[in-house]
Amino acid sequence: MARMMPKRVKYRKTQRGRIRGKAQRGNRVDFGDFGLKSLDRGWITAQQIEAGRIAASHFLAGEGKIWIRIFPQKSVSSTPAETRMGKGKGEVEFWAAVVRPGTVLYEVGGVPEEFARQALNRVAHKMPVRCKFVKRGHKA
Repeated sequence: MARMMPKRVKYRKTQRGRIRGKAQRGNRVDFGDFGLKSLDRGWITAQQIEAGRIAASHFLAGEGKIWIRIFPQKSVSSTPAETRMGKGKGEVEFWAAVVRPGTVLYEVGGVPEEFARQALNRVAHKMPVRCKFVKRGHKA
């Protein structure tokens, strides 16, 4: 599968910035019946998102449907180790999704709760942030 990254961006290299506050949007289960909600703030790389998708789809084995609610649209650059100062900003290393507490990362629908809980638990182990299983109708 193609790497998850934007088709085009206005600026190739972004500043790191700070992640402040709770999720104002994307904090409810809207598509499926059950979701995986972030409890921490941080960056989730495109590779981690893909690893979570594979873990869930492998466990569900064609049953139900999976929605990925986050997208890596932040470019993270870095200079190589043992490089002298100057010479500009480093090249883009990876793409990441910025996640706040309360953001719903994945959703699952069309399967029983216990089945969805097990599938999303496997996804949670792939994530760099603490996660919580939520049902439809729960808010951040």
